Amino acid sequence: MLAVHFGAGNIGRGFIGSLLYQSSFQTCFVDVNSEIVDLLNEKQEYRVVIADNSQEELLIKNVSAINSQANPGQVIDTIAKADLVTAAVGPNILPLIAGLIAEGLRKRVQTTDQPLNIIACENMIGGSTLLKEKVYEKISEEEKAVFDQRFGFPDAAVDRIVPNQSNEDKLMVMVEPFYEWAVDESKIVGEKPPVEGITFVDDLKPYIERKLFTVNTGHAVAAYLGYYKNIPTIDEAMKNEEIQILVEKTLQETGLLLVKKYEFDMEKHKEYTNKIIGRFSNPHISDEVTRVGRSPIRKLGPNDRLVSPAAQYFELVGEQPVYLAKSIAAALLYNYQQDEEAAAIQENIQNNGLEAAIEAYTKLDRQTVLAQLIVEQYNLLKSGILQ
Repeated sequence: MLAVHFGAGNIGRGFIGSLLYQSSFQTCFVDVNSEIVDLLNEKQEYRVVIADNSQEELLIKNVSAINSQANPGQVIDTIAKADLVTAAVGPNILPLIAGLIAEGLRKRVQTTDQPLNIIACENMIGGSTLLKEKVYEKISEEEKAVFDQRFGFPDAAVDRIVPNQSNEDKLMVMVEPFYEWAVDESKIVGEKPPVEGITFVDDLKPYIERKLFTVNTGHAVAAYLGYYKNIPTIDEAMKNEEIQILVEKTLQETGLLLVKKYEFDMEKHKEYTNKIIGRFSNPHISDEVTRVGRSPIRKLGPNDRLVSPAAQYFELVGEQPVYLAKSIAAALLYNYQQDEEAAAIQENIQNNGLEAAIEAYTKLDRQTVLAQLIVEQYNLLKSGILQ
């Protein structure tokens, strides 16, 4: 079996590529990083190290790579004969790979009637749906009817912490032991891809929001509060008692929302939350707060990890989400100048005022109770009051 995977970065190699190999796939990575592409073709294997006391090593074999800038035709040919296409390139890059995927699927239609599923494994809601949209912008109405019959774009929820790392062995990746990969079974065309480690579900939304409002929310809170306290890494931030308590209280708010919305079992959800908090504290993973907190404009979006649960909490629980509001305020205070989005937020606040900036990024009307709560928490943090 042949899998084409877009993105030969740490997530691609350490998470998706690892599971594909363990499921007996030959994996062809597609990337623009010529050094990584050349190394994959030279070695045809790489190591994945588990970040725990065991330091267990997995040797991932049966891999090759294509530089999509240098050899786009080769990518198209490989998609045409693949059994599965996956991607872990980041939400902003998905539109950029859509053209090659469209051409590959177009060629495939001419050579085989075998169905194919394309799964975007991104840290976002509806990644595969977005990719499908962008692919369909490149094809005709007639082709769309054929593509609908042959190709599935099932959305996925993925979860594994793979920190930034610099290793002497450029292909080696260190990953945490925990992972989750849930795929929307209802959007699969043909048979389910035989990948060990995928959980196929009828309704993906509870999985996506549970992950987004627990893992991503908690991670972002630890990052922004860690930065606020001048602490460089997530695991060190979680050793700070004030920050740990605030992360826990924020996840109590998101937990109450999720239990109310999806009727999760409260005790089981508490166990899940405790496991997540334990993952943030993993001493074997040194993840910089500036990596986890990067791109704050996206993270402050109305459908993302901070504002969406805060707005839903207010609506469904009927109480003020004090700790989520504090987290949003901490993101608005994130002034890491090497992050373009952070710099843009600070400039917006300086030029237009805090309320206008909140409205611009969160899409909350400045008159709402939630927007005013964010202003209140921002001013407290600005004054040095964390609790």
